Amino acid sequence: MFFLKKKFEGSPVYVRVAPFAIFLALTFCQGSSQTARPFVFYLLKTVVGAWILWEMRPYVAEMKWAFSLDAVVVGIAVCVMWIGIDNWYPKFSKAEAPLNPHVIFGQNSATAWFFIMVHLLGSTFVVPPLEEVFYRSFLYRYFVKIDFQAMPFSRFHPLSFVVTSTLFGFEHYQWLSGILCGMAFQAIVIRKNRIGDVITAHAITNFLLGVWVFWKGAWSFW
Repeated sequence: MFFLKKKFEGSPVYVRVAPFAIFLALTFCQGSSQTARPFVFYLLKTVVGAWILWEMRPYVAEMKWAFSLDAVVVGIAVCVMWIGIDNWYPKFSKAEAPLNPHVIFGQNSATAWFFIMVHLLGSTFVVPPLEEVFYRSFLYRYFVKIDFQAMPFSRFHPLSFVVTSTLFGFEHYQWLSGILCGMAFQAIVIRKNRIGDVITAHAITNFLLGVWVFWKGAWSFW
């Protein structure tokens, strides 16, 4: 823990990149087997992610949630878009069998609902700040200026806008939805000159998508 704090304190790049890299590595380890393993790993990475966010706070001044009409509107619109266009564009790989906790742990079992809530809370409160700090605070600006902290969030750079949004999109199986989402989120940052609103928008999108998943049984979105 002391080593991590020292690295965070000494490098504005490290404190914005390492947490995302750790979370991404845990995601790869998670796997997609029809067993309890992916669910346990999601719990693990959510706890680790929450702890890392806590450790990051003193060193990432921009990582502050902000509520605005823009955040609400974009958060809802992105969720609707994500669901609405899913069947209208090709994917680059065959979809794996969705992980349904009711099948793994028993229909409406307490364990199934526990892991559903873990996923909902993790995707709402842990994923947004980790991803937005990496993509919108660090990567977007670093592509333009090595001294990225000297670049205001409100600056529009067309190439970085497209590249960052595309990389964000290809992090997801629903790549086109991800690219459009990345563009919408970056536009909020540019408009507001801060990332707090987009953290909130991202959280709203993920929360609503999560509700849709367990309400409609659309487990493929998770």
